[in-house]
Amino acid sequence: MNLLITGAWRQAREYIPEIERKHAVRYLGQEQEMLPCSPEWVEGIIGNGIFLYHDIGSFTNLRYVQLTSAGFDRVPMEYAEKKGIKVNNARGVYSIPMAEYALSGVLSIYKKQDFFLLNQKAKKWEKERELRELYGKTVCVFGCGSVGKECAVRFKAMGCAVYGIDPVVKMQDGFCRIGPLDETYTMLAEADIVILSLPLTEKTKGMFGADALAAMKDGAVLVNIARGALVDTDVLVSELKSGRISAVLDVFDVEPLPPDSELWDMKNVTITPHNSFVGDGNEARLGKLIMQNLEDNERRPGLDP
Repeated sequence: MNLLITGAWRQAREYIPEIERKHAVRYLGQEQEMLPCSPEWVEGIIGNGIFLYHDIGSFTNLRYVQLTSAGFDRVPMEYAEKKGIKVNNARGVYSIPMAEYALSGVLSIYKKQDFFLLNQKAKKWEKERELRELYGKTVCVFGCGSVGKECAVRFKAMGCAVYGIDPVVKMQDGFCRIGPLDETYTMLAEADIVILSLPLTEKTKGMFGADALAAMKDGAVLVNIARGALVDTDVLVSELKSGRISAVLDVFDVEPLPPDSELWDMKNVTITPHNSFVGDGNEARLGKLIMQNLEDNERRPGLDP
C-alpha cells in the first residue's frame, strides 16, 4: 500500500523503517504543507487533520485512513463511507489520561484546591470546613465508549454510583446502568457529576443547551472532555454566573478560548487548554494501535499490502 504519513503522528519516524518493509511511504511533516507526492499515488493515510487542508476527493485511490485522534469530526465520513474508505480512530489511546483528568478535576472542586493554593502562596493558615466527598455521589457519563468506560471505572472505585447515557445502549464495566438519549433529562436531574465524552455529530451538537443545563441539579459539576460544541456556551456562562453549578472545561467551541471570555474569571470554573488527553503512556499505545490496525488491514478481503 502507498502510505502518506504525517507529523500528526509524532513518533512516526521511529516506526517508518518497519512500515517500509511492507508499504511504500511518503512523509509530510505539517499537514497544511504541499504534498510530497501526487494525491493519486496515496492509498492510505496516517494523520489527523489533513482533510482540512487537502480535499479528500483528490485522493482518488484512497482506501485506508488511520487517525491519531479519537474523534472523527475532521473527516468527511459520509464521503468515506460512500467510497468504501476504511477509517480508524485512535480509540482507547487517550482514554486513561482523560478519565484521570475528569476525576482530578471534580476532586479539585470538591476539595477546593484553588482556595488552598492561594493560601499557600500567601503563607496563610486557614481551614476550610465546607469540603465535599465523592463517596455516595451519583455520576452520569454521556458517551459510554472507551473514555466513558474509563471514567466509570475510576468514579466507581471512589464509591460513586455511575450511570451512562449513550446512543447505543450496551452495558460496560463500571456502570450501574446505561440508558438511551431520551433519558437525558431524567439523569441530569439526579446526577451530582455530569461528564461529557460524546462524539460531536449533527445530533449531539448543542445538545447541552438551555433545557439540559437547567435540568442539572443545584451543586452539580459539569465536566466536558469531549468537544466544546456539545454545549451552548452562552447558556453555560449564564448558569455558571448564577453559581448554581460548577464546571471543569477542557474543550470549547472556539479554541483557543478568547482572552475576553467570561469563563476565565469565574471562581466555579476550572479551565485547561484542550489538554486532558495528554499522558506519558499515549505514545506507546498509539504506536501499538497504528501498527496493529495496519496489520489487520492487510488481511481485509480483496486488498493487497
